[in-house]
Amino acid sequence: MSNRGRKKGSNGERSREQLLTIAARQFANNGFFETKVSSIVKEAGLTQPTFYLYFKSKEAIFTELAAIFKVRLLSLTEASLLESGLKEEMIKIEIKGKLGTIFRFFKENPDLTQIGFFLSEDAKSLKSLLAETIYMNLVQEQKDGYFHPHLNMQVVSEIIVGIMERLTISRLFTGLAEPEELAEEVVELLLFGMQVYR
Repeated sequence: MSNRGRKKGSNGERSREQLLTIAARQFANNGFFETKVSSIVKEAGLTQPTFYLYFKSKEAIFTELAAIFKVRLLSLTEASLLESGLKEEMIKIEIKGKLGTIFRFFKENPDLTQIGFFLSEDAKSLKSLLAETIYMNLVQEQKDGYFHPHLNMQVVSEIIVGIMERLTISRLFTGLAEPEELAEEVVELLLFGMQVYR
């Protein structure tokens, strides 16, 4: 049996997950170019040949981490579509919960978020795809009567992505706010605005 075959199974999977976790932390802290395979395996207590059993290169593990983030973020975003027929009092609660789930994902996976949302060469295209996914949700929700029909949902979707990106850096990663607090503030702003009506 080959070494590759012997590494299959629970021990091999643990080693692979350990390499992903440590690589994510090192990429997030040091950047792509400063992170070395030798430093990843040293922290993992593994050998470089073990690393290459699972990943072809440093680029390959970085690309996989960015892909993991992309899949999970887009899945959460697609799932944030409001179901039809919600009562008015449930709209804010549902939006806050769904946005809070996304912020919670960022907080619980800061290294992965740093890679996928900020460091990856594909981060820009991911944000465009994220905005498009949010846009499709918003158009359907607009058709369901949840939002004003005159709103340009492409602009709104870009605003939401910008808010998510900035608040993740300035409030979430700094520990100044919890995911649910951020979601509450964003929803209050987007649904009810800033002006005091008299």
